[in-house]
This record gives sequence, C-alpha cells and structure tokens, in this order.
Amino acid sequence: MTIKDIAKNCGVSVSTVSRVLNSHPDVSEEVRQRVLEEVERCAYIPNDSARNLVKSSSDAIGVVVRGTENLFFSRMLQTIGDEITQRGYAPVPHFIDSEADEVKAGAILEREKKLRGLLFLGGRYDYVSTELAAIRVPFVCCSYTNIFGTLNEESYSSVSIDDRLTACRAVGELISRGHRRIAAVIPARSDRSISELRYLGYLDALMENGIEADSALIEETGSFDMRESYEGVRRLLERTEDFTALFMISDTMAIAGMKALEDCGKHVPQDVSVIAIDGLNVSKYISPTLSTMVQPADEMARESVQILLKMLEDPGYSRHIRLEAVLREGASVRNV
Repeated sequence: MTIKDIAKNCGVSVSTVSRVLNSHPDVSEEVRQRVLEEVERCAYIPNDSARNLVKSSSDAIGVVVRGTENLFFSRMLQTIGDEITQRGYAPVPHFIDSEADEVKAGAILEREKKLRGLLFLGGRYDYVSTELAAIRVPFVCCSYTNIFGTLNEESYSSVSIDDRLTACRAVGELISRGHRRIAAVIPARSDRSISELRYLGYLDALMENGIEADSALIEETGSFDMRESYEGVRRLLERTEDFTALFMISDTMAIAGMKALEDCGKHVPQDVSVIAIDGLNVSKYISPTLSTMVQPADEMARESVQILLKMLEDPGYSRHIRLEAVLREGASVRNV
C-alpha cells in the first residue's frame, strides 16, 4: 500500500493525503477524516523519506514582488509570508525590478523551486493567454487585475481595489471641499496599467461634477519614482499656479510632491491641498499628515493566499475580489 493508493481510494490528490499526514490545516474536516480512516483501514505506515520528498517538492509557494523598493508591497509581503507559513507551506519570495517581466520570472522560479503555486505581487494589467502559457501552476494577481488584457477569468484569480473608482472618490473628496481647479501628477495618461486607471478616475470625478478637464493641470512623470514626482510638481508649478488642490496617484509620489510644493514656497494645505491613494504608514508621520485612500493591504494579502490554496485543492476554482479603499483624513486637505 502506497500513498498513491490511499489517494486513489479516497478520491483525492497525493498532495492532499500528504497534507493530512503532515497535519496541515488547509484540508476540510470531511476529507481529513476520510483519509485517516483509509490509512487506518489499510494499516498504512508513511515512509519518512518519501514523505519528505513530497514535502520538499510540493509545499513551496512563490511570491514574485515587482519593484524592489515598493513600500506598499513590503507591508503586504509580511502578511503573505505569515499566512503561507501558518497554512503549512513554505513562502519563496522573489524580487524583480519594476520594469522586469514578472511572468518570465515566475515561470523560472516555478521550475527551479518546484512550486505548487504563485502569487504575483504587482504586475501588468494587459496579459494575453499565450504569455501565461509558461506558468504551469495556479496563480493569483495580488493588488492588480487583467482589466486591459484578454485572459479568461476562469484561468486565474485576482485581489485588488477598483483603482478607477478609488481615484474618483479621492478627487471627489477634494471637490466636496469646494475645490474646482484640481491638478493631477501621474506617471502616464495611457499606460494600460494602474496610472491610466487612476487618471481615468480623476477625469470621472471632474465630469460627474461638471468640471471641465484642463490639460495644463496634468503633469506626467514617466514613473512612480519620488525624484521624478518631485520634478513633475516643480514643472507643473512653472507652467501654472492656477490650482488649489493636487491629486497624486500614490502616497510616495504625494510625499515627494509636498516637498516640491514646500521648496517652491507653497504651503499645504493653505495654498494647495493634497490627496493620494495607498495608505502607507509613513504618510501618517509626515507634516502635515497626508489625506489618502487606504488600500486594505492585510486583507488583500490574506484573501490572495486563501484563494490560491483553494485553487490548489480545486483546479477549476477561480475568484476575483475587489476590496474597498477607505479615506484616511489627514491634515493635507482644507475647505475653500
């Protein structure tokens, strides 16, 4: 009698039997009892060396992190690692540059580490199915989704906020405070990614409130880099000072932008109100405290792990979750 025989008799996978024998928590009580009863009925004695082989080759979950200095992802990675470990698996983090190909990195990692599954912490929003053919294990897009791509939604899972709606709500907060001349500093207007989505949300808020968009109030930085964000705000001010509020699409960009405003003699929020999206802890400790839409980072991390583990148990399972960002009022926005 082998572990394969136990699995066949119970109608489950070999890896499920292995997790039961190793007391992993991610097995339903019904399946656990069925496996244990079959083990007892057959007087099966696990082979330690074989069991260790299964464990070393099947309990690793890769986490590909896009952006080596992304503070938001650093926070999520800790929660993801804890969740994976608590479920009896081994997290394998892998960091890549923000411009690197996360799919290629994930495929290589999968083969080298014999991964059971993959979490992509950040990535492109425009995959096509042929690009993902290299990924042979279940995967979850954490913090983003394939909104500009053509993937069948049943072929993968995702957990994110609605970036466009969140940006609309952030700019709407400024409008509710009386602001009509609202500038925006973004990496790009059309990048088929997060920047485009949040820019579209900015435009949505203006349109919904009868405010005509002014191209003179839009500045593109080319990246999320803080230095580029700082310079972008300075360029904006050189072109025009005819605005009372500034929307920055991330906290780190906003922190750099507030420094640029200060260096140019502008006070926040007396001269210019500032709002952003992300909710980084560091943005609570700048002066003035940044008003921002807080992404539920810990919940996103936990949901991503739970969905991936469900996909490992049920190959046909997929799920797409949109969580809600919540406004954290700071001191960087005032009424006009």
